[in-house]
Formats: sequence, structure tokens, C-alpha cells
Amino acid sequence: MLEIITNVNDAVNSFVWGWPALILLSVVGVLMTILTKFFQIGHIGHWMKMTIGAIFKDKDVLGHTKDKSISQFQSLCTALAATVGTGNIVGVAGAIMVGGPGAVFWMWLIAFFGMMTNFSENVLGIYYRRKNKQDEWSGGAMYYLKDGLGSKKGCKQIGMILAVLFSIFCFLASFGIGNMTQVNSISGNMNTVFGVPTWVTGIFVLIMGGLVIVGGLKRIASVTEKIVPFMVVIYIVGSIVILITNISHVGAVFGAIFKGAFAMQAAGGGIVGYGAKLAIEQGMKRGVFSNEAGLGSSVMVHSNSNVSEPVRQGMWGIFEVFADTIIVCTLTAFSVLSSGLVDLETGVALETYNGIELTKANIVSTVFSIHFGQIGAGFIAIAVMLFAFSTVLGWSHYGTKACEFLFGEKFTIVYRVIFVIAIFGGAVMGDNLAWDLADTFNGLMMIPNLIGVLVLSPLVYKITMNYVNRVLKGKDEKPMLSYDPEIQKMQEDAVSK
Repeated sequence: MLEIITNVNDAVNSFVWGWPALILLSVVGVLMTILTKFFQIGHIGHWMKMTIGAIFKDKDVLGHTKDKSISQFQSLCTALAATVGTGNIVGVAGAIMVGGPGAVFWMWLIAFFGMMTNFSENVLGIYYRRKNKQDEWSGGAMYYLKDGLGSKKGCKQIGMILAVLFSIFCFLASFGIGNMTQVNSISGNMNTVFGVPTWVTGIFVLIMGGLVIVGGLKRIASVTEKIVPFMVVIYIVGSIVILITNISHVGAVFGAIFKGAFAMQAAGGGIVGYGAKLAIEQGMKRGVFSNEAGLGSSVMVHSNSNVSEPVRQGMWGIFEVFADTIIVCTLTAFSVLSSGLVDLETGVALETYNGIELTKANIVSTVFSIHFGQIGAGFIAIAVMLFAFSTVLGWSHYGTKACEFLFGEKFTIVYRVIFVIAIFGGAVMGDNLAWDLADTFNGLMMIPNLIGVLVLSPLVYKITMNYVNRVLKGKDEKPMLSYDPEIQKMQEDAVSK
């Protein structure tokens, strides 16, 4: 059975992650960057002030809500919980081992443009969200495909079809990127470092996940807002220590990244052109796997924010990609590349270190053990566990929202129970298959979502310029807050307060 699944997945994966999909991903990011006049650079001071800067002075950013919505900080932490996962550790290491140091450059590039893709997704998510019967916000790509793209002349059916397809792919992806790969990384690391059997880890994570996930979004958000800041800060501090220790290698690391990115060295010892192809593919794939910009996934939790302005939540999307890829993934990459486990001249990773075979799953723990001894390896095992566990929590909400769109609210509790049970399967599943399945589901989600963002790009431009004119230039314009007149009025009242 596993062999059949592998063969089918390989065929689908080669299609959804082929060059047309990667080009579509790049085109949308570049287009949204141009349309918004390079918002991520031109207004960097503003979006920093309105996101990380607002944490320290705006009570609405941190304040817990009495209704079914969550705070802006909780929405960020839950989104980061889903994105800052094993992709930042195992995924980055895997990209370097397969695509060479040059993959890091393409990871940066896709993240730079991905900031505005994520921005656009969140703007559309807030603009097209609505309240469900439980008085909880429901938003995501499925809604702006159905009500946004579907509102275009002659596009009602195609909008609905793409919305359903996206929801199906998200439903499936929640068991791949949001479950199997994460728990698989936890069980693998716990087994390697501490000798804990994979089935024991599976049962433990199943129980802990069940206690949180079945409680719904408010419980998930209350946990992630505590776990995410702690785990990110601790991991960053450890990585910075390694960077400072190897500061003399930084120049060589940069050189290897740029040489590898532009085919001046061949990854894995292959021909130069093939090395560049691997670098581009791995950098883009792992970049998207890491920050999820273009998948339309994090929109589903950002849409639950207590924010009224679509652009305000869009700016949290920019910060999300910045923190995830530009900071955390870069530190992982520099830790690996500066520690002597990769030949910076050829881009080839060592096969073994101290008699231990190096794999994408253990290369980062090996790096930390070189600098911190056994404590370092143990730290990475615990970091992977926290990163991956928080990702499981975040993705359980995404899958819940997809299930709600497809089958109705009453089936969401059934989904949560099945999702929790599936955690055990991820713990004992083979490493390669789990990651390959996650790649496939990523690509399948990406395609309908990017079509929606592309078609609705003029609307994103109008909403963004409306915000810039009102907030930054002080012009008197009616705010664009929702497609629904009733929600528009409600949000206008909230903005005017």
C-alpha cells in the first residue's frame, strides 16, 4: 500500500511543483509587490510600527476578546505556530543538502515577494470574511474564491469549484504539512537523541494535542501565544551564539550562497546547470513550506482577528513571513553552512560526521551538538518538538475551517477527533513519504489560491491605496472594510471609535 501511495504521490508532486506552478507563485508575488508600490520596503517603518511595535503600546493588539474573535497577537502567534515548524529546521537543512547553499538565496527571494502575497491573502481574507452560526469569524481563500472571484461576470461556477477544491486540498494538507511531517520529525528526533520509541512519542503527542485541539480556536490561541514567542526567542538566541562563534566564516557563507544560486557551483557534484535547477526548486519549495505564503492557509486564522482594517491584518502577514523566513530560516541556514558540515566550495554536504550518517532530520542537531555538546542536540530535539507541536495546533484550525466550508459546522468536532487520532500515524510513518506528501498537498492548495489572488489583485490594490490615502496621507475617503454592507457598517463603527 505504501508503495502505491508513493508512486501516485510522485506523479502528482511532479505536476503541482513543476515550473508552471513555481512561475505562477513568483508572478503573483512580483505583481502584488509592484501593484502595492513595494509596500514591504516603502512602508517598512509603518508596518513594523503597526505589528511588532504595536505589541508594546496598543492594548487591542494583545487584549483578549470576550467574543469568539482572537487578538491580533494571538492570530499572529497561531499563524506562526503553523508556519514556524520543522520547515525552519529540517526543511532548511534538507534544501541545503539537496539544492546546495544556493537554495538559501531563492528562499530569501521567494520570501521577499511572498511578503506581499501573504499581505494580499490576508487583506482579502478580512474583506470577505463573515460570521458563522457560532458567531465566530470564518474567512480564507475559499470565501474570496466563492464570493470574490465568483462575483466576476461568468465566474460564479468556477469560483465555487475552486473554493471547493481549495477546501479539499486544505483538508488533506492538514494531515500532511500540519500533522504527519510535524509529528514524524518529533518522533524521529526523540528517538535519535533520547532513544524514545516512535510509538511512545506518538501516544504522548496525541494526548497533548487532543487536550488543546478539541477545545477549539480560543484554546489553541491561548496556548500558541505562550509557546511561540518562547520557542522562537530561545532558538534565535542559540543560533546567534553559533553565528558569533563562526563569525569568521560569514563571508564564505555568503559567497557560497550566491555562487550556488547563480550556477557558479554544482550542488551535489552534478553538472552546473542541474545544480542551479535544484537550488531554485529546493529554495522555492522549502521557502513556501516554511512561511506558507501563497498557500492561503494562514488567512484562516488571521481572519479570526479582532481587527477591522484589512490592511492592518495584511501587515501582520508581512511580518509573519519576515519573522519566519528572513530571520528564523536564515539563522538555521547560517548555522549549518558555517559549521563545516557543508563544503562551501562545492556545496556538497558531508555524508557522515563522527561516524553518524548526516540526514536532513539530524544535521541541525549535529550543528548544535558541535557547539554545545549533547545539550545542544537535546535542545534541538526539544525545539523541534515545540515547533512541530505548535504547527499541529495551528493546522488543526485550518483543517477545521476547510471542513466547516465543505460539510458544515456540525462536522468540525468529528474532524478534530480524526485529526488527533491521525497524529499517531504521523509518528510511525516513514520520513521521506511524509515529507513528499506534504510537498504535494502544499502545491495543490497553492494553485486555486493563487488564481484567486491574481484575479482579485485590482481589489487588493484599491483597498491598499484606500488605507494609504486615509491613514498615511490623511485624505477623507470612505474606508473599504468588507464586501458585505452590514459588516462594512459594523467595521466602520469600530474604526471610528
